[in-house]
Amino acid sequence: MLRIEGLFLELDGRPILGGLDLEVAAGEIHALLGANGTGKSTLAYTVMGLAGYRPQRGRIYFAGQDITDRSVTERARLGLTLAWQQPASFEGLTIKEYLEIARQGEGTSPAIAECLELVGLPPASYLHRTLNEHLSGGERKRVELAAVLAMAPKLAILDEPDSGIDVLSLEDIMEVIRRMNRAGTTVLLITHREEFARAAHRASHLCAGRVLKAGEPEEVVRFYKENCKRCDHVNEPELERLEEQR
Repeated sequence: MLRIEGLFLELDGRPILGGLDLEVAAGEIHALLGANGTGKSTLAYTVMGLAGYRPQRGRIYFAGQDITDRSVTERARLGLTLAWQQPASFEGLTIKEYLEIARQGEGTSPAIAECLELVGLPPASYLHRTLNEHLSGGERKRVELAAVLAMAPKLAILDEPDSGIDVLSLEDIMEVIRRMNRAGTTVLLITHREEFARAAHRASHLCAGRVLKAGEPEEVVRFYKENCKRCDHVNEPELERLEEQR
């Protein structure tokens, strides 16, 4: 479903991704495990084709097509979507309207009320609320997960899906992800949490902008614990960039 070959990316003259290779098979939940500052979110933005994240070298293939030079809109039309670590607000747009937009054209998608229930939001209490700053960060994040469920994309990139979420447990979040997967969505689960990695079908470990190990989740988690909690492979330019954004 997703193949990345030799991806190099510099931002503001600083190397962030350094020859990254990654494969995500169709139908799997694939965890990308790594500490903060190793380039995980940068990779997600690059795969999605966001402005400013054009790789200097390497290719990105999605569902058999080279999308390296495609726009974010074209990638979305092909069935690729990204759930943000920090979801956006939309003043004046109700949650019902937002989810209806997400669900357009997907006849096999679950009903929007079901999508809200799956992420722990009672439809009667949330459908007519506006998606703005009056919602907590956790509520907005759960609404965004509901939107991904409604879209039923071919590939969903979930960047730290538990970030800022209140109420929902790790197992609750994994059940939402499994629901996406059972409905036919391949999931790239970007996380720093070993528990999420263990719940995936396969995993890769990202460090200093490169995948150091890929395979069975337990093997990747073991490698991460034994080597990378005490190594010097931190991506310093990425850490500096994240600090500047705060």
